Amino acid sequence: MEDYRINSKNTLGQRMIMIEQDAGYIDPLNKRNKPFITETQKLNEGKAIISEPLILYVVLQKHSVENRNGRIYPESILKREATNYQELINERRALGESDHPESSIISVDRVSHNITEIWWEGKTLMGKIEFAMSPGFVNQGIISCEGDKVANLLRLGYMVGVSSRGVGSLEEINGKNIVQEDFEMICWDIVTSPSTPGSWMFKNHDEAKPFTESDKKDKPLLHKKLDNFLIN
Repeated sequence: MEDYRINSKNTLGQRMIMIEQDAGYIDPLNKRNKPFITETQKLNEGKAIISEPLILYVVLQKHSVENRNGRIYPESILKREATNYQELINERRALGESDHPESSIISVDRVSHNITEIWWEGKTLMGKIEFAMSPGFVNQGIISCEGDKVANLLRLGYMVGVSSRGVGSLEEINGKNIVQEDFEMICWDIVTSPSTPGSWMFKNHDEAKPFTESDKKDKPLLHKKLDNFLIN
């Protein structure tokens, strides 16, 4: 894949890096993530903190819904790219980085996670993410890679999220910026700010169901209800 760089002068119709903060937060202080916190507390006892891979559920992306970056991904295009991405998942190379780089190239030294599974629920692309943690962090809490950094943020009670990165062009149709057929999905990265309405990260699949779809215009954006959602 060509190494596209972000251009501040991008215009409609020009092929460019398209970054979307399209997912959700992990709140390690929420009761639903208590198992992870319990594991990390083993560090105080000199024990390994994770006995199995840390895997969380996440809302990855939605088609036909305008996100807060003002873009709409048509159903046919996003479903095509999800199908193509499945090959990377099957080969355990659906990798992503910690934060968004200004490139279409995934850097090995910044890999923090791997997506292990994706599926559709209505307009919503759901997924599972496994964090790449080193033996040093698992056994002693020593941070030596990007996956360790993300896991440690969760251990400290910070919220993080995921965000899509792709290459493509836009066309304005009826005042809306529509992603075009030349779009290619690169990956989903770890970030701190979501843009897709109703996109959150969950420990259990059932917890995500109420948030996967909402076409009602009179409802407030779910990101504005984050605090109440995490507390309840």
